[in-house]
Amino acid sequence: MEILRKLYEMTAFGSLIANPGPLLMLVIAAILLYLGIKKQYEPLLLIPIAFGVILANLPGGQMSVNPGEFIQLDGLKHLNVTPEGKEVLIDMEHRYLNLFEIAHEYGIMNFLYYMLIKTGLLPPIIFMGVGALTDFGPMLRNLRLSLFGAAAQLGIFTVLLVAIAFNFTPQEAGSLAIIGGADGPTAIYTTIKLAPHLLGPIAIAAYSYMALVPVIIPLVVKLTCSKKELKINMKEMDKLYPPKHKIKNLRAVKIAFPIVLGIVIAFFVPTAVPLLGMLLFGNLVKEVGSTTLRLSEAASGPIMNAATIFLGLTVGATMTSEVFLDVKTIGIIVGGFFAFAISVFGGIAAVKIYNLLAKKKINPLIGATGLSAVPMASRVANEVAVKYDPKNHVLQYCMASNISGVIGSAVAAGVLISFLGG
Repeated sequence: MEILRKLYEMTAFGSLIANPGPLLMLVIAAILLYLGIKKQYEPLLLIPIAFGVILANLPGGQMSVNPGEFIQLDGLKHLNVTPEGKEVLIDMEHRYLNLFEIAHEYGIMNFLYYMLIKTGLLPPIIFMGVGALTDFGPMLRNLRLSLFGAAAQLGIFTVLLVAIAFNFTPQEAGSLAIIGGADGPTAIYTTIKLAPHLLGPIAIAAYSYMALVPVIIPLVVKLTCSKKELKINMKEMDKLYPPKHKIKNLRAVKIAFPIVLGIVIAFFVPTAVPLLGMLLFGNLVKEVGSTTLRLSEAASGPIMNAATIFLGLTVGATMTSEVFLDVKTIGIIVGGFFAFAISVFGGIAAVKIYNLLAKKKINPLIGATGLSAVPMASRVANEVAVKYDPKNHVLQYCMASNISGVIGSAVAAGVLISFLGG
């Protein structure tokens, strides 16, 4: 009987009976895996995040992450964190544990989290890879359309105010609102800076809604746009009202653009530089050409892939049942959807206002793609346009707004961090 008792204690059944919460988290992980594998919604991110959730909720596995601060006080190790995710000032002498001590005492996932996530390393690294994969050409050829990428940030600042009204702290509200930018790394980076205790639910909400772009954009478009507006043919508009100025040396402009924009952003919104600076660097090594080909291939290939793996696993590992089964998590899921939907509407509304004042009309679908979900949002918008008119291909025009949305969301994150980070 003693042997049987010890064998039972070795298993996880006892802890599951005492706390069945992890079973619900395993179900949620299964749903995320289904969306990533079967539906192919953002599989490169949803699958690592889902498996991180599984690892964190395996009883006794010690693979969960707590995004507080590990300190040593009077020879005892503690996790020092308030409900708002802020460090508590202790009068007694204490010190932070180093990475080796965290790895030894709290496991590999906490080591990876504090080394790669808490330091804010991985989101800028992923942005560098995104920059190396991005062509700013469509935006530079249609700078007028890039303004709608700024208008699409409406959801961020609207939900920020609403979340504060619903008793979220300003830092928590900022982390929730940035979901409206439709950019996973930006949401993660902002949350690390403002409300690290909400990292898990915010990251999962951000990537889940990015995966649901094929559902959300058509839904908002259907509710806010007429068939006549959706049939506006951009190529015909270009023939009727040809652009007055054309870029003569596009390659030179594409090389100069990331350098100039990086310097300008550094002066006006310095807190956006970690994200936007790495995005622009990745784009620069791509545009230079063959002499930096190996750099752009590394940034968009092995480096970005490795960063994505560790980002997904560690973020998923923060999603324990204690974190998820909370009222604020429900608020994040609901608020994230409205932030996303309002951002889509903001871009559409800006186009409608523009069309009232200009002779050259713009298809509202271009405003709907002012999100940072590039290029998925543009592809979805193009599919909607072709549905109403098989000859109306708006992909390149949508990319102008879509790419500017990437820049806009990074700038918005910098503004939130600057105002709320203190």
